Amino acid sequence: MRVLVLSQYFAPEPVPIPLEVAESLMARGHSVRVLTGFPNYPAGALYEGYRQRRRHREQHGALEILRIPMIIDHSQNVLKRMINYVSFALSALSVRRFSKDADVVYVYATPMTAGIPAWIWWLMFRVPYVLHVQDLWPDSVLGSSMVGEGRAARLIGRVLSPWLRSMYRKAAAVIGIAPTMVSTLIERGSPAVTTTLVYNWAGDAADVVARPVRDGAPVRVVYAGNVGAMQDLGTAIRAAHAAKDAGVHLEIVGDGVAREDLQAVARDLGAENVSFHEPVPRDRMPEVYDRTDVALVSLKDLPVFRGTIPSKFQGVLAAGLPVLTTVQGDVRDFVEAHGLGFTADAEDVAALESSLRAAAASSAEERERMAANAVRAYQANFARESGMDRIETVLVEASRRKGVRNNE
Repeated sequence: MRVLVLSQYFAPEPVPIPLEVAESLMARGHSVRVLTGFPNYPAGALYEGYRQRRRHREQHGALEILRIPMIIDHSQNVLKRMINYVSFALSALSVRRFSKDADVVYVYATPMTAGIPAWIWWLMFRVPYVLHVQDLWPDSVLGSSMVGEGRAARLIGRVLSPWLRSMYRKAAAVIGIAPTMVSTLIERGSPAVTTTLVYNWAGDAADVVARPVRDGAPVRVVYAGNVGAMQDLGTAIRAAHAAKDAGVHLEIVGDGVAREDLQAVARDLGAENVSFHEPVPRDRMPEVYDRTDVALVSLKDLPVFRGTIPSKFQGVLAAGLPVLTTVQGDVRDFVEAHGLGFTADAEDVAALESSLRAAAASSAEERERMAANAVRAYQANFARESGMDRIETVLVEASRRKGVRNNE
């Protein structure tokens, strides 16, 4: 196949799946090129060494990448963020020649507006596309701190919903990353026969081993990832502060729009058992995991998050670590069903404090058992090669629809 990978985010941004899909497809003999923006996520600032211009070509090994300009913003202002999203989509539409030979377009659909060019290319040129949905829209927009409730939210929902239904219907295939997400996509118009579940991954199954478990205090609970408004880290800071006498230390590793506010929360509380650390490149994450006793995976209590599995969840399982999660729905069910660690209600300081105390009171043997369970669960459900097998199959089948006009 000739595959165009279309993604607003791409390496060196900490969004590994588009690059891994591209490299895996190339290793399997397919021709792949990438259309993406200039790196600025998650802080909303252009990475050092880059300057936005009309076209910028670069090579990542044998992979050809075309970067296109957009209006950069990662604030909590809904209008500015939507301009950011739409500006990338419009910019991508201007480089039709880069995509015209593709047999299929793989869309890393976060945000969903990244799929606008592929949707239009299908309507105009019958180039099939596959949506790899990472966040449900309009839920993730309406449930964010950017929008809130009221007339604006209702208007956005009315505008987005018909377009999303069309996106799903006209896609050659739609991939969801969690069971609840898949069923929701089907309810919203994605044909059941072309809608499939592929869990996100973090590495090869053969590379996954449980880490040695350290005994004794303090118990280091580590959150590593985007420090945003949706990660509910304010609750984590307050709960850790309340559980300081139990020997809990919370580390927050990463950057994002909420970092300064969260640092202020910790200072105001006098939470000396909470520390902040700069973002760590992906190849250095083992250094973070080596000092982690329990990995925190947290999100606010929004309906959209019940049907998603954040990528850091697979990462900590692949690292062979016990988990403490406040993500309700599929993630919580998975942790409890497989004995992977501890759970708590989202946005509930007392519930999370109780779980932190339980983690601190757990024995090394108990945490070793959780770590071993994490490794087994990852190997059985989240291995990269099995995920790529499914994605390749979906893309091959989609590519056969090139030029076909009866996609309704």
